[in-house]
Amino acid sequence: MKQIICILDNGHGCDTAGKRSPDNKLLEYKWAREMVQRIAKKLQACGIKAHVLVPEENDVKLSVRTRRANALCAQYGTKNCMLISVHINAATSSGNWSNATGWSGWVAPNASSNSKRMAQLLYVEAVKHGLKGNRCVPACKYWTGNFAIVRDTHCPAVLTENLFMDNKQECEYLLSEHGKETLTQLHVDAIINYMNEQQ
Repeated sequence: MKQIICILDNGHGCDTAGKRSPDNKLLEYKWAREMVQRIAKKLQACGIKAHVLVPEENDVKLSVRTRRANALCAQYGTKNCMLISVHINAATSSGNWSNATGWSGWVAPNASSNSKRMAQLLYVEAVKHGLKGNRCVPACKYWTGNFAIVRDTHCPAVLTENLFMDNKQECEYLLSEHGKETLTQLHVDAIINYMNEQQ
């Protein structure tokens, strides 16, 4: 397997307003940091180098995040790096529960073919675990959004929205050990599959 550095970005920080479930039991910044650590640990156990982009608890500006990622690209070579930014989705900002469900992977409008392929492989793993959800899925199996962390990063990059924090059932799943383990493995399996394809 080609050695690729996997850069892991945990979405948002402790001082971001909102970004929590309606009952305040699920905080996105805390969940994303735990998930990134879990993914990194599993990747490292497989002999894959993982770099946690934001070890801080507080918010780190997107411009700083992308500079950090691009510094790693300069150090190891852009072709030898990939980035995944881990988030949880929300259907509204009303603070009420919603019925939106499902997993999604996002690339930038200027995304490389490798970014798109990585997003497709992540979606394949999500479907394997029954996480398709109730939304309309693009034929390409990835979504496009003008998010700075994937737009301004030099290496292939995908932002994952891991279900909906304002869906009661999915919130419970996200907080459960089974849900955390499943979503961790989803990322790890897709990353390994992507790396294998790069041989």
